[in-house]
Amino acid sequence: MKIGIIGAGFVGRAVAKQAIKAGHQVMLSNSRGPQTLFSLKPMIGCETGTATEAAIFGEIVVIAVPLTAIGQLPVAELAGKGVIDAVNYYPERDGQVAELDQQTTTTSEYLAGFLPQSKITKAFNAIQMTDLETDGLPAGDPERRALPLAGDDKATKQIIISLYDAFGFDAVDAGALSEGWRFQRAMPSYCVRMTKAELEGVLAQARRPAPVAN
Repeated sequence: MKIGIIGAGFVGRAVAKQAIKAGHQVMLSNSRGPQTLFSLKPMIGCETGTATEAAIFGEIVVIAVPLTAIGQLPVAELAGKGVIDAVNYYPERDGQVAELDQQTTTTSEYLAGFLPQSKITKAFNAIQMTDLETDGLPAGDPERRALPLAGDDKATKQIIISLYDAFGFDAVDAGALSEGWRFQRAMPSYCVRMTKAELEGVLAQARRPAPVAN
């Protein structure tokens, strides 16, 4: 499968490495252009390109950019595509976003407002990237770590579940895209190592945070 990745920081590079190990073709991109990524092709074996080129390249596309950069995404090229939302909201980095502070939407629904024709699924946001590269275990291992996902498109979800499994993780489907708040930053399941049964329980018991006072 061809995977386009928009964002070449810790998240983008870690997902690229694991995807290539699993036999997929990957194109990494960033906002500064492929010339700034020239060393990555020999280092990890990926292609490099612009964000637009990565969007066209990918059968599925990972968004791994700061929240402040989502307004620069190639909307037309991502239309109709399965999109993996690995974005997290950090007010100290991204500034205050009223809709997120007031809990009237989730980070993935916020992204969907910028990409209304894309099939967005929230995934790969609730694990440290160093752990993504080292914590994978074979299927059936009782200590195998589980990772959550949430989205409305079944086909995109199935691709992500397959990627999780190939990377050495069980998957826990948290439901519709609107349920992505259950594993956003600062929630009990965020970046905490859990088995599938443990993660299912924590996600089910999650309570939405109170709105942030202005």
